[in-house]
Amino acid sequence: MYQSNDSNALNYFIAPEPVFEQDNDLSDQISPKIKAKKQVLCVKQLTKAYKGGKNVLDNISFDLYEGEFVAVIGRSGAGKSTMLHTLNGTISASSGEILDVSGEHENVITMPRKQLRHWRSQCSMIFQNFCLVPRLDVITNVLLGRLSHTPTWKSMFKVFDDKDRVKAIELLKWLKILPHALQRAENLSGGQQQRVAICRALMQEPKILLADEPVASLDPKNTTRIMDALQKVSGEGIAVMVNLHSIELVHQYCTRVIGLEKGKVVYDGAPAGLTDDILHTLYGDEVDQLS
Repeated sequence: MYQSNDSNALNYFIAPEPVFEQDNDLSDQISPKIKAKKQVLCVKQLTKAYKGGKNVLDNISFDLYEGEFVAVIGRSGAGKSTMLHTLNGTISASSGEILDVSGEHENVITMPRKQLRHWRSQCSMIFQNFCLVPRLDVITNVLLGRLSHTPTWKSMFKVFDDKDRVKAIELLKWLKILPHALQRAENLSGGQQQRVAICRALMQEPKILLADEPVASLDPKNTTRIMDALQKVSGEGIAVMVNLHSIELVHQYCTRVIGLEKGKVVYDGAPAGLTDDILHTLYGDEVDQLS
């Protein structure tokens, strides 16, 4: 996916000029279409309710397959972000099952802490506010994605293996952010920070990549860059699930749509099946504001 000669990659930080050739357009590097898709997740009757309140997620069920690019849509408060965070395990569910069917069919909801930490590396999350460490440089932020694979004493002193540094460099190159590798994350634009966040998530070698409104605060140019990058990730066989507000982006990039209304799934199918009636069910009077 993003491999090259190890010594060349490491030499990037000591050579007077970058040793890599100029990147081609992302679309030129997308892998061949995956023919046989493997199921990676099974969600059954997932429910989340906060104390004293109504169900934020109400009996949600669906399967997820490798290489899918799934948009989660619905008006604000429909449960989109809660669902992604529940799948990742950062928010606990009230009931139901989230089964890692590519592994031991363990239920994420009942996983002990240590096992849940491993699951989060397999079901990685990209947050809307990036969650980078502002004062650390870009490559160190990316390397933090290996914490779950790194001994505690090494992580405390930010000591990472050469093979991890090579992979981090290759990911930064892959998403055209390598020239900024030694800059502090706080000095990057929003679009650049989001690409760094994607690199950090991919350092975990996930089977599933969740993105919580990754383009909500970006300009059109950076929106295209991030959506192209996520499409490329799904092209590598990783299941991508992303919250989106733009129906235009859904049609342009996604292979499947899950529509939520008041915590319930009211649509699960191809983008082409999003009729005016379905959109009105999902968005009500807000449907006229959709782009």
